[in-house]
Amino acid sequence: MTKFRTPLPRSLYGRAALILIVPILTIQLVFSLQFIQRHYEGVTEQLSRGVALELGYLINIYETEPERAGSVADALDFELVAPADWGFTTDRRDFWDLSGRALIQTLDATLPLRAVDLQYDNREVRLLFETVRGPINIEVNRRRVSASNPHQLLVLMIITSILMTVIAFLFLSNQLRPIARLARAAEAFGKGRTIPYRPRGALEVRAAGNAFLDMRHRIERYIEQRTLMLSGISHDLRTPLTRMKLELSMMDDPGAADLLNDVQEMERLVDEFLAFSRGDATEVVTRVDVSGLVDQVVANARRSDQPVTAGHIEQGAMLLIRPQAVTRALENLVNNATRYGTKARVSLLLSDRAMRLVVEDDGPGIPAERREEALTPFSRLGSERDPNRGGGVGLGLAIAADIARSHGGHLRLSESPDLGGLRAEIVLAR
Repeated sequence: MTKFRTPLPRSLYGRAALILIVPILTIQLVFSLQFIQRHYEGVTEQLSRGVALELGYLINIYETEPERAGSVADALDFELVAPADWGFTTDRRDFWDLSGRALIQTLDATLPLRAVDLQYDNREVRLLFETVRGPINIEVNRRRVSASNPHQLLVLMIITSILMTVIAFLFLSNQLRPIARLARAAEAFGKGRTIPYRPRGALEVRAAGNAFLDMRHRIERYIEQRTLMLSGISHDLRTPLTRMKLELSMMDDPGAADLLNDVQEMERLVDEFLAFSRGDATEVVTRVDVSGLVDQVVANARRSDQPVTAGHIEQGAMLLIRPQAVTRALENLVNNATRYGTKARVSLLLSDRAMRLVVEDDGPGIPAERREEALTPFSRLGSERDPNRGGGVGLGLAIAADIARSHGGHLRLSESPDLGGLRAEIVLAR
């Protein structure tokens, strides 16, 4: 089913601009139409009635005292041609001549007109009258009977509207800028970065900004307290484990070797628990070349005799990340791949908006219906993943997913198309 998308702007700035522009354009359009109609029709009608009285007087003089008609026409600023014949008896005007329509209607209602010609000369109105002495032609200056073009007023209105719209946009931008800064600060904090932010703008925006700062401070204080607590726990646990390892290594009892293995397994479990609990909050975000980081992880795995190969690794992938955390997440995926498969492959893929760290193996994989469960901490999906049988403790994928989320990304599990095993992708926004 196709989802309907509204044509309205999606950003707050675009919608606010639309709210500002639509009323201004509507007011201008209504005002312009009403003014033009009043100007061209009403004013032209009034002027035409006044000129019609003079034309009626001139026609009366021509019919009764034709010898005086010329002098009267000159006095009234008319040009009289008698007799006259245009060869047509229909009105002529351009269809866009709004005032011409009102002019013809007014003169037809009061004078014995045969035709009106408004196309011969835009500055003159040629009128053909039927009198008792025959047809005559009277030419009148267009300005005397028609409203002038109000272009000056319209141009002034448009320029003023543009100027006021620009000023309104400046004020609008000034009001929306604090909201944009708050959005950037919140987005950066969601990706594990802390950028300077100071609440500004209207009271409501300041209140939202102060609430965000209080939330950020509480989260940072919680992470700091948790890190300090886990550091103490790590020290308290490692000290007795170290003593036990030392004592067991000095014992000649044949059972001491098994106990020593159990102590080493306990150390490994404690390290994984602490790695998951500590996360990556204490590491500073830096811009690094991720391709070099991937090459280093592959090289370290090969030195450990792990069957890992490098797939397609795009060079020059610079990104703001916590390099040690991303390295730990990638190493966890590689360790999982080599633990449950006979070979693993690491790739780095780039797109316009995202970067993908891909680890594939030829192992048994994870069924699609259980992939979400595999990302939860301490989740073991089968007997082959039992820590007592050489498996993990169910934290490898959980740590990788947590690190991806702290960078504003996610961990995606699927099936490798060519190796047939699990395909794990850390997707990070560029």
